[in-house]
Amino acid sequence: MIKGIQKITIMDNYAIDTKMKLNNGVEIPIFGLGTYRAKSGGETEKAVKYALEIGYRHIDTAAIYGNEEDVGKGIKNSGIPREEIFVTSKLWNRDHGYEKTLHAFEKSLKKLNMDYLDLYLIHWPVEELRMETWKAFEKLYKEGKVRAIGVSNYMEHHIDELLADSEIIPVVNQIEFSPYLYQKSLQEYCESKEIKIEAYSPLTKGRKLDDHRLIEIAKTYQKTPAQILLRWGIEKGLIVLAKSSKKERILENASIFDFKLKEEDMRKLDNFDEGLRTGWDPSTQKLWWDSR
Repeated sequence: MIKGIQKITIMDNYAIDTKMKLNNGVEIPIFGLGTYRAKSGGETEKAVKYALEIGYRHIDTAAIYGNEEDVGKGIKNSGIPREEIFVTSKLWNRDHGYEKTLHAFEKSLKKLNMDYLDLYLIHWPVEELRMETWKAFEKLYKEGKVRAIGVSNYMEHHIDELLADSEIIPVVNQIEFSPYLYQKSLQEYCESKEIKIEAYSPLTKGRKLDDHRLIEIAKTYQKTPAQILLRWGIEKGLIVLAKSSKKERILENASIFDFKLKEEDMRKLDNFDEGLRTGWDPSTQKLWWDSR
């Protein structure tokens, strides 16, 4: 624990290192550090190291982020044993296909300087190749190179297709999720298949932090709008990923375990949904890349 940083307290049995059991028995911390657009060259390494020092135990990266090497350095330099940290990376779209997937995984592992991953995800459901890719994922899992495999940005029809011709059920579906994009039906569908939801962009990439309704709720708890959004996700039973490279934000985002939202405020937040997406829409976007 860094000098001057108070230990984050527990409320309602949740803490920064609280874990959730996945459908294969592996446990994943419910709160993690996202590293999307975190720059290489030291910024990411310092952010990861700091987050781990104040209690984070879940780090999420991806091949397309271009910072896997720095994530690995931050983890190594933290001094915390590798087995105490849950590390996720993702396969990028141009690397779909059976052999290309296996090669891309080894490349990510080398950049991270690790012997295994805790979780490997298909980043987006690329047309025509995603089932071939999942077969490679199953191989990696059976060989013990990754402790769990899952998907990201999958809608119901993508998952239906996968489950119809696979041996292993994904453990998670990582999707954009916030009160402003409350994908309740998709969450309920995934839960019916024993697939957990991981929420990315829970802070709407800052677009809604000045919403006066959100600010009013935050004032009643003496918290920031960002903390209210993150706490909402935790209380919805999600695995929540909060992205920041700044120390003060990393600490602020983690300081959500000393209060609980009232039911009436949870209902208010539920009604903020406006279908806001800050990235591609996988329900309509066709994703195809040349596999050659």
